[in-house]
Amino acid sequence: MPVLNEESAVAKILPQLLDEADRVIVCDGGSGDRTVEVATELGAKVVDGPPGRGHQLNRGAEVAGGDALLFVHADTALPTGSIERVRQALRDGAPGGGFLIEWRSERSIMRLGARLTNLRTRLTCCPLGDQAQFCRRDLFEEMGGFADWPILEDLDFARRLKRRGRVALLEPPVTTSVRRYQKRGITRTVATNWLIWLLYFAGVSPERLARLYQDVR
Repeated sequence: MPVLNEESAVAKILPQLLDEADRVIVCDGGSGDRTVEVATELGAKVVDGPPGRGHQLNRGAEVAGGDALLFVHADTALPTGSIERVRQALRDGAPGGGFLIEWRSERSIMRLGARLTNLRTRLTCCPLGDQAQFCRRDLFEEMGGFADWPILEDLDFARRLKRRGRVALLEPPVTTSVRRYQKRGITRTVATNWLIWLLYFAGVSPERLARLYQDVR
């Protein structure tokens, strides 16, 4: 779990993960709140280092152990039994995958957004970072882990993973916070996301896209 100033989220999400997973690694990027203390008190192993989600995920994978890796964002909650569903998907031969998604909101527009996101996920077989990506360890190492990019490292990982076989798309869905949409506005956030994706597929570098993302926040 990559974190940066996620004290309250860690307190909510970690207990279930600790109950189901063999080991939970919290990858801190320099938090100034009590994120590290809360994670440690709950029983997770914390690894420190510079910020950057790709960096943080790779650091966590290095010390995680085991033959399967599950990557969970701090604002994403997994359904009960999800760890066993991941294990079963990998036993069934999937190289990895992710979950379908629903937003933690009662607003109809966010429910529509979740349906569209799940449709995109089924069509592309590319679950993204907030959909709890998972992978066999040997394959993760063979692929070189996450790219050292400031943005879109999850999309790059998903695209490379699906070249290794039929990825698993699991249900029930994970539930993810809508805080990004609340902070920036739904229309602005969606438009920015689509613009970044279009520019990425047009060949714009992740470094330039990260500056764009920073500018519109």
